[in-house]
Amino acid sequence: MENILIYRILERYKRKLKYIGQQHEVVHLIKSIQNNTYHDVERLCVADGLWAHQKLASSDLRILSFIICPERIYSNEALELVEGFMNKAQNVYVVSERLLSKISERDGPDGLVSIVQLPCYEIDCLRLRKNAFIMVLDGLENPGNIGTILRTCDGAAVDAVFVCNRRARITSSKLIKASMGAAFTIPIIEFEDMDECIDWLLAHGFNVYLADTRADKTYKEFGYEGHTALVMGSERYGISEKWYLLNPQRLAIPMLGICDSLNVGVAASVIAYEISMQRLKRERGC
Repeated sequence: MENILIYRILERYKRKLKYIGQQHEVVHLIKSIQNNTYHDVERLCVADGLWAHQKLASSDLRILSFIICPERIYSNEALELVEGFMNKAQNVYVVSERLLSKISERDGPDGLVSIVQLPCYEIDCLRLRKNAFIMVLDGLENPGNIGTILRTCDGAAVDAVFVCNRRARITSSKLIKASMGAAFTIPIIEFEDMDECIDWLLAHGFNVYLADTRADKTYKEFGYEGHTALVMGSERYGISEKWYLLNPQRLAIPMLGICDSLNVGVAASVIAYEISMQRLKRERGC
């Protein structure tokens, strides 16, 4: 029944539709974004599947291209999204199932793929709430870990994510997928110069905490009052030495087994929620 309905929707918007093949420039653009060969000055990413489009539907992000495969539109939710994105997207394209399998990175494509422009946040325009909480990612390499951390930041009410010493693209498809839509909403600010990030945090009165397995104190032993910046380093290189020159607070997560540390995404989640819950208790007067 849904297949009949999708063709009715396509008929209503037929003047806006373009039927394309694998040599079309939009297909090449999608593949270059997915392969990280596209110069991402425009911060373009690929949203793939039902869940991603549900998040996009409630956002104000710019949808450059919306790609539909009618044969893969089964659910009422997908039909509603198609209807909504007809007017939300700048361009709408229709592809075959065979072409969808080439541009989708999902095992079971839902028939919806979009090229989206992520917002570019300016540090001078960032508005801080009372007792702001910022996550700083220093040199993280795995886009899946970064996406997981963004998802955590959304859940733990982190105000913004600062990226220093960038080693992975924010527009990476793996990052977008792992973030479960958080990449569409969390302010992400990238710093080419780490000193600029450090100077900004100090100028705005942030207390800096480093997640360091060598620390003498655990993450449970701090109060996290005032503006708080939590710095997470890469699993391979750790945190850059410049952060240690600030005489920051260093904290660790106790390891009770044979492993000496947690995955950085897991570690960031544990500490971020501790900070968030402590603040929530204070706000409630507990």
